[in-house]
Amino acid sequence: MTARSTTRTGSGSAAGSATGSAWRKHGQYEYRVVTIDRATSVPDARKMLTDEAEYGRWELARTRLYVGGERKVWLRRKIIKVSPTF
Repeated sequence: MTARSTTRTGSGSAAGSATGSAWRKHGQYEYRVVTIDRATSVPDARKMLTDEAEYGRWELARTRLYVGGERKVWLRRKIIKVSPTF
C-alpha cells in the first residue's frame, strides 16, 4: 500500500492507502478528494474513510468508481470561522 497526500493546508493527515489527495474550499465546506487505487481492498478503504470521518471530522460527499477499478472519494467538512472575542 502506498500513501501520497498533496495537501495545501495544514492539519491534514496522510491517507492510509490512498494514492492521492487534494483540498478545495467551496462555500461553507472544505472538500478533500481522495483517490484510492484498485489494489486497495474494500475493507481497507472503509477503514481509512472511517478514520478520516472519526478523527478529521470529514463526511462522505460523493464516491465514484472508474472502469480500471480506481475509486475517487469526495469528503467534506464545514469550515469553522473563529471570531476574536476581544
